[in-house]
Amino acid sequence: MAGGSRGPNDPQRRERILDAALDVIAKHGAIKVTFRRIAEAAEVPLGSLTYYFDDMQDLLTSAFTRLAESVSSRYGALLAAARTPEEAREAVVEIICGKVWGTERNLLLSYELYAFAARNPEVREVMRSWMRASRESLARHFNPLTARALDALVEGFSIHNSVDPRPTDRAGVAAVVDAIANRRAHSDGGSTPAGWTV
Repeated sequence: MAGGSRGPNDPQRRERILDAALDVIAKHGAIKVTFRRIAEAAEVPLGSLTYYFDDMQDLLTSAFTRLAESVSSRYGALLAAARTPEEAREAVVEIICGKVWGTERNLLLSYELYAFAARNPEVREVMRSWMRASRESLARHFNPLTARALDALVEGFSIHNSVDPRPTDRAGVAAVVDAIANRRAHSDGGSTPAGWTV
């Protein structure tokens, strides 16, 4: 039976452990995460981690899943609230320039997620699910190819701006988003290249 399926004594303890795990990952990197560091950060007994999680792989996969679901929820809510093409483009700008994606913590965690996923198939699927959710949110307003391009732009701008001594300002980001959104990649505006999915 998977560790995450065991009934908890404290319904919020598992979530506190996962949030603490993400804090430890952001501070030390996934490679240096230990049960002891997580337990100390969560202020729970060390033994409670093995109650909720089978092993470190289970815990890290669950923590990265929590991150993905949290960011995807805020990402999706902004796009779901858009009622016009202009509002949809502004939502993309807000995702890049606001606090949905590009916080220092989220960026550090996304770097760790990509690196960890490269060697761990279970975590790779978490990342793929996150990408699918982002593209599905964008596909409410944009054709599939544009949705893919904007999804990549969200991550790319956020990463570049975090290290660039002269990051692109909001007006510049908006101009790039407009340029991509207004360019019809295919004459029918909605076809998807063979083998691609949203």
